[in-house]
Amino acid sequence: MRINTTIFLTDETIGPVRLAEELEQRGFAGLFLPEHTHIPVARTTPAPMGEPLPREYGRTLDPFTALAAAAAVTRRIALGTAITLVAQHDPIVLAKQIATLDHLSGGRFTLGVGFGWNVEEAADHGVEWARRRDLVRDRMRVMRALWAPEPTAYAGEFASVAASQAHPKPVGPLRTLVGGAAGPKLFGHIADYADGWMPIGGGGLADALPRLREVWDGAGRGPGGPQIVPSAVRPTEGKLAHFGELGIEECVVQLPPAGEDEVLRVLDDYARFL
Repeated sequence: MRINTTIFLTDETIGPVRLAEELEQRGFAGLFLPEHTHIPVARTTPAPMGEPLPREYGRTLDPFTALAAAAAVTRRIALGTAITLVAQHDPIVLAKQIATLDHLSGGRFTLGVGFGWNVEEAADHGVEWARRRDLVRDRMRVMRALWAPEPTAYAGEFASVAASQAHPKPVGPLRTLVGGAAGPKLFGHIADYADGWMPIGGGGLADALPRLREVWDGAGRGPGGPQIVPSAVRPTEGKLAHFGELGIEECVVQLPPAGEDEVLRVLDDYARFL
């Protein structure tokens, strides 16, 4: 199984360059980074991981800048987001950022797409919370149009783009994974515009995967997917063996938002799963 890592990189943790070098040297498969632009202090949205909200959420590095730094000092590891809050981005600018990072890294980028949980954060970006999933779908279609080989237009309810010259292009078909809890709405998004699912933790997959595959097949997506890449996994031998039994070949394990010494100790521990 390919073992990627994820971490809340902040101004107080190990840096992306040092971490990326260690991951590549130790044989880990990749580095996936989360995203929060800011955390409003007057927040009434309950944090899904419990309260109080961990300190690192308000100090997170921009994932694209950090991954660019990681790309510059590595040649092999995959680079990705887990996840990008697409509703909070201008899709034309985001398409350029993603294509540039994929180009500079030699095609190593995976886009993790998420819908968010923090209503106040999204509101500051002008996002209507109840329509955020529809907004993300439109913005993904705008980006696909910009990544197309020839100038392609797209006109949607929430986002549009004229047929345009837009380079660089992603090196190859850009892998897209959608994060979120199992359900018909999420599975519909995966079947519509993604290559697979990035569930948090990986619990309940034995029940969820047949339902996702039914939606996938119903959309005519074919036998090659969907890819399943559990994220924020606290690995154990039993858990990884269970993933393997389900046909899962890749996961993303959680690193602590800590300094160099602690992160490297955890990598030493996780090395037994490689």
